[in-house]
Amino acid sequence: MTLDNGRTIINLRIKLFFATILLIAWLIVVYAAELINFPLLGFSDTIWTVAFVAVYIIIALMPMVRNVQYVSFSDEEDHLVFRYFFAGIVGGKKNSISISKKSFSGYKYEKKFFGLKRSLILFQKIGQGVAKYPPLYITALNKDQRTRLFNTLNQYNQKV
Repeated sequence: MTLDNGRTIINLRIKLFFATILLIAWLIVVYAAELINFPLLGFSDTIWTVAFVAVYIIIALMPMVRNVQYVSFSDEEDHLVFRYFFAGIVGGKKNSISISKKSFSGYKYEKKFFGLKRSLILFQKIGQGVAKYPPLYITALNKDQRTRLFNTLNQYNQKV
């Protein structure tokens, strides 16, 4: 099975792009061209600008707060392969985890902040012990993708 959340990440980037364009257009229309007469609906241009900037900051920073990552998973050969990177304003370093199906020791699923942050911690048998990987944030996976991922991982081992 293979899955990735590329479509979700692209939609996130498109929303951020349009929010940026709308904010710039607002600033040009209001301050550079002075095309709107104020007060508009009883509010000054400053109040409207502060509101638009606040909405923009929420849209731009929400992926960072939620730790949204692009995630690709494959179990096609004899390894479980996860590829991931941070998908916020500034893209992060690309990472990869490859675990042999024979040495896969399970996983732990965590939800924090009322389900806004969802992470997957993978475990691998090494020698006499078990190695724990850093959290892989699966916040951007939809419910169906998470279910498919957990069902696949459960085929190889039970949760830790």
